[in-house]
Order: sequence, then structure tokens, then C-alpha cells
Amino acid sequence: MLFKIIRAEQMKLKRSPVWLAFFLLPILPAFMGTFNYVQNVGILNDYWYSLWTQHTLFTCYFFLPATIGVYCSYLCRLEHTNHNWNSVMTLPVPIPYIYLSKLFTASVMVLATQVWVGILFIISGKLSHLPGPVPPELFEWLAYGAIGGIVICGVQLCLSLIIRSFAVPVGIAMIGGIGGVAALSKGAGAFYPYSLMSIGMRANSPGGPMICTPGQLVLNSFLFLGASTVIAVLWLRNKDVMAA
Repeated sequence: MLFKIIRAEQMKLKRSPVWLAFFLLPILPAFMGTFNYVQNVGILNDYWYSLWTQHTLFTCYFFLPATIGVYCSYLCRLEHTNHNWNSVMTLPVPIPYIYLSKLFTASVMVLATQVWVGILFIISGKLSHLPGPVPPELFEWLAYGAIGGIVICGVQLCLSLIIRSFAVPVGIAMIGGIGGVAALSKGAGAFYPYSLMSIGMRANSPGGPMICTPGQLVLNSFLFLGASTVIAVLWLRNKDVMAA
């Protein structure tokens, strides 16, 4: 039954304008990061690793949180129009499945986005004529970053379920991403959901260790996802969304 609901969520994405965000938004930080690297190549002398810091500077704190916000807002947009929550809430399916199907769909999009980010990084490095091979840690950076991105999905879906606006949750995602800089500077990045992606992607030190252990990153991610799921399910069960 859950797979049928996931399939229904995926059907929303066919010929959807959200794919413009998928393709275009990651290109902007890739271009900006590459331009910034080329302009400062004299001091950014660690080649691929320096280029990664410039890409993730814009990707993790500005563009990718907003992109995820767009994904989640779009997945809830149909239900928020024309009283469609009436139809959704009367389906003979467990309420948690409604949220989990949206979380799964958004998470798949995050994984695809991470692949696209990796491809853009490699293209940027080749166009910049960087010597040496692509860093072997790239897959690890993208994988751990995807875990942090899925956490943002969980938070943003909660916001998009509660707030009947497309733009407001996206704005919150942008603010949350920028707030990740402050959280990391205070040493609290591992306990702030919007910072986990940048931690996983080694945005500040791609050649060094993660600022927290991988186990702590995964554990905190599960805790945030668990809390988001509980909040979303309680909201759907107790709030009269059908009459909204």
C-alpha cells in the first residue's frame, strides 16, 4: 500500500516545473564557486579540494536548502489547493504513509540532486584544467551530504504540511541554510538540522576529518527524521486540515 502512495507522489513530478529547479539551481553555485576559485587561484592552491570548498560554500548554505524547500513545497502544493486534503485524508491508508511517501519521494530527489552536484563539480574541475584525478572522497562527500539533505527534507515537509504557502517554507529553508554558518561557528552544527549536509560534504575541510564522527552524524540525522515524522503524523491526525 505504501508503494502505491509513493507511486502517486512520483506521478506528480512528471512534466513538473520542479525539474527546472533540479537542473538550474545547482548550476548557479557551481558557476559561482568555480568563478570564485579561478579568481583566487593564487591562494586556493589545493586544486580539486579548494574547488570543492568554493562549490560547497554556495551549495550547502544557500542553494541546496532552498532547492529542497522547493521540492517539499511542491509535493504538498496539490493537497493545499481546492480542499484536496479532504480526498487525501479519507483514503483507506494509514496516516503515517501519507508523510512517509512524500519523504521518500523528496529523498530520492535529493539523491539525484547530489549526483548532479557531483557531475557539475567534475565538469567544473575539467574546465578549470585542474591537475590530477578527481578526489576519491567525492562519493563519500556526496553520500553523507545526501543524509543531511534528507534531514532537511523531513523538516521542510513538516513546514510545508503546516504552512499553506509555497514560498514561505522555501524562504525558511534559505534562512535555515544561512543559519547553518552561525551554528557551525558556535560548534553546534551537529545539532542543527540545516548544518548536517555541509558537515557531511566536508564543506570547510574536504581534505580533513568530519567535525563530528560519521556515527554521530547518522544518529543525529535519524533523531531529526524521527522527530519530524512524529510531528507531521500528529499534525495530520489532530489538525482539521480537511476543513482548511
